[in-house]
Amino acid sequence: MKLLTFDVGGTETKYAIIEDAIRISEQGYTLTPQESFADFSGLIKEIYDRFKDHVEGIAMTLPGPVDIIEGSVEKCACMRYPHDHRVAPILSEICGCKVIIENDGKAAALSEYKYGSIKNCQNAAVFVVGTAVGGGLIINGDIVRGPRFMAGEFSFVNTEAEHYEEEYQIIGASCSTTFLLNRYKELCHSYENIDGRELFRRLPEDGCAQQALDELSRNIAIQIYNLYWLLDLEKVAIGGGISRQPILTEKIREKFKEVEKNAMSGRFGSILPIEIVPCRFANDANLIGSYITYVDHYDSVRY
Repeated sequence: MKLLTFDVGGTETKYAIIEDAIRISEQGYTLTPQESFADFSGLIKEIYDRFKDHVEGIAMTLPGPVDIIEGSVEKCACMRYPHDHRVAPILSEICGCKVIIENDGKAAALSEYKYGSIKNCQNAAVFVVGTAVGGGLIINGDIVRGPRFMAGEFSFVNTEAEHYEEEYQIIGASCSTTFLLNRYKELCHSYENIDGRELFRRLPEDGCAQQALDELSRNIAIQIYNLYWLLDLEKVAIGGGISRQPILTEKIREKFKEVEKNAMSGRFGSILPIEIVPCRFANDANLIGSYITYVDHYDSVRY
């Protein structure tokens, strides 16, 4: 089966043709429309029309709680306009093909569990660092969704209940690429807008970039520490576009050791039995996971 896959984020929408789950071709990306669902659906139709003679359908990931069977997404922090829309049925009608949607973090977890860096784990998580934070949980060998499809929505976990209205007090704000770039500007007292690619290019010579990455990595390490105690995880795989930078996982491991040492103080031994690894598929994990969801749920979706 050959599908056109989309990974819709708050900043960029990535797309690729995928065949046999992990054979990827015709990749590209464009900015995600911010104004309206009509703009968004028009973009999807435009890209689909380029490839419609070569694919059987569309598989898509979106941020927020996704109901695969109904094809709907709600409470999407990065993209406010799909809230009242059954996204998949509408896109299916517009494009004239089957469209199946999946949560982005769960898609990443599915791809990494089936083919990637958390394969054969009993309990594991994927921590996707993007515009916000995506998450996916594998518990007892199964993806966890929850009755309201909220399981694994790390972004909304509050880190400081007494100051919940302040900036950086939820994981999505303190563990994201958005945090990294905003913190860099604060440290440099700069109004320059750069992307993650440029920040990592500057990293070796730029002290502000180094400090911003240190702070991001420590924030993520603290949340991995918390997830370990909640879920007894064997591995946490780091995903998202910046996970292609090896230094990110290295820094998170370094900061995790510091957090572990400070928090443990010799209790339960000195080293927790958890591995922090990069996603095998990096920024393609969501796309591959959307393909898996499409195949797994093809017969369940009736619209």
